Amino acid sequence: MGLQWELAKKYLHYYFTAGNRHDVHSPFVFDLVEKVLRDKKKPATFREIEQLRKSLLRSTETLQVTDLGAGSLTNAGRERKVSDITRHAAKPPKFGQLFYRLIQYFQPEYLLELGTSMGMSTAYMAKAAPSATVHTIEGCPNIAARAGRNFEALQLHNIKQHVGNFDTVLPALLQELPRLDYVYIDGNHRSAPTLNYFEQCLSKVHDESLFIFDDIHWTPDMETAWHTIQQHPKVTFTVDLFFIGLVFFRPDMKVKQHFILKY
Repeated sequence: MGLQWELAKKYLHYYFTAGNRHDVHSPFVFDLVEKVLRDKKKPATFREIEQLRKSLLRSTETLQVTDLGAGSLTNAGRERKVSDITRHAAKPPKFGQLFYRLIQYFQPEYLLELGTSMGMSTAYMAKAAPSATVHTIEGCPNIAARAGRNFEALQLHNIKQHVGNFDTVLPALLQELPRLDYVYIDGNHRSAPTLNYFEQCLSKVHDESLFIFDDIHWTPDMETAWHTIQQHPKVTFTVDLFFIGLVFFRPDMKVKQHFILKY
């Protein structure tokens, strides 16, 4: 309970101190706020994915789970309900929908996700870029198989699933990909592995790449990782939305800047 209370206190501080579009002087970031963060449109595909989420939340199915990451705040057992995994591990709808809008805005071709879970975020990503390929890595074979059924239900054919430990799967996958346009790291919520995956993915980064990190304020350890990422020489600016952090490498941002914006 202590960890959740600390997170709640941090969120309240963020909520009352974060800036808005009037605090942004970069044209690029202002555009990002206006056209992506403040976009409230709800395409029909959102309803389709959220209907699936509702059915997963009602499910009585259980899975034998292999947890290779830092675990969950609320789930520690080996047998877990699909409904609990969906409730606690899947990002809330507004973040999946943000990913959809970011992808529509930036039009990436090579997308990578570390941590599939039930595939809710993956589905939003794949729906946003039907002609691109979304590569997603999941450590637990049973969760990956269940996510695969979800992708079939949504008739998504541009997702390539990879199953296994990130430490072995990621290096091999990076060798296959010519570059990384969009990366969502939501797997192992500890500083050292997060920084390791970040460093590995940097080998395929380019000026237009966007990296997204999940739960950047989850623990002091993850906050340390986030601050280290912000200071990396290749990173030109970041956007802290509290539950996720956006990382950019654009050379037109002459001075390194870090924005904390309300979302």
